[in-house]
Amino acid sequence: MSECRKWAEGDPLMEAYHDHEWCKISHDDDFQFMMLCLEGASVGLSWKTILHKKEAYRAAFHDFRIDACAAMTDEELERQRFNPGIIRNRNKIYSVRTNAQAVKRIQTEFGSLDAYLWSFTDGQQTDGHYKTAGEIPTFSEVSIALSKDMKRRGISFVGPVITYSFLQAIGMVNDHLEDCPFR
Repeated sequence: MSECRKWAEGDPLMEAYHDHEWCKISHDDDFQFMMLCLEGASVGLSWKTILHKKEAYRAAFHDFRIDACAAMTDEELERQRFNPGIIRNRNKIYSVRTNAQAVKRIQTEFGSLDAYLWSFTDGQQTDGHYKTAGEIPTFSEVSIALSKDMKRRGISFVGPVITYSFLQAIGMVNDHLEDCPFR
């Protein structure tokens, strides 16, 4: 098997994520929003931790439907602070609502979250055609620019490194190695 998959090997959820989701293009606003929130939740933690909590997050946050998350009350959010299925950091929990509200403004301005995001690459997937895992960057010019713009628009937990991971998660970046069968 390619070196590409080593970070996922031995964990069925991580393997499935690598094989079927990671770096695969999605144009679905709700999926993109979910990945934005999950990547934000991973700040300071491992992606494996968050991936294993994904279904609990979906249940806690209305399957990441943007309108539903934007309308969550303080009481709903406070209840999530006692939910053992998710990361119970208050700032990360409240960021789901804040980010959903910011995304709704983006949708109004651009027509969709998807149109906004892909405007940073002129609609083209970035593919580095890397041969070794060591060549894969942790951030890029696009992730820096997108991070800066998202922060300006009120989105939290979107530093350049997290934003780069987000771009991989929604397929705007394809960092599967050249010899990876899941490329």
